[in-house]
Amino acid sequence: MDSISKEQVDKTIGQILKKYRKSYHLTQEKISEQVGISLKYVSRIENGNGGISTETLIRYMNTLGITPNTIYKDFIHHETIKNQIEISEKLSDLSEDKLIFISKIIDLLKNL
Repeated sequence: MDSISKEQVDKTIGQILKKYRKSYHLTQEKISEQVGISLKYVSRIENGNGGISTETLIRYMNTLGITPNTIYKDFIHHETIKNQIEISEKLSDLSEDKLIFISKIIDLLKNL
């Protein structure tokens, strides 16, 4: 099993949150207001310094529409889970009608 350091996790999560914040054209100040944390804490998170609490991470994810797969996929090495994440990412690009269709196909496959 690969060893993952807390520093690697903090840095990767910080980069992802910064990327999403910028994609929404939000300043650090604006995201600090929306997530309910200090500007200094936003800076520390995005730079990978000091980590992020679970509660704050969830508020970020809800604010910016980030899935858990996006946050954790780089740390997953289990092949089945990696395949599930890949399918999930493909599904996220589909329209609501296509998602309903795919859901019905999955239900059919489960009953085989």
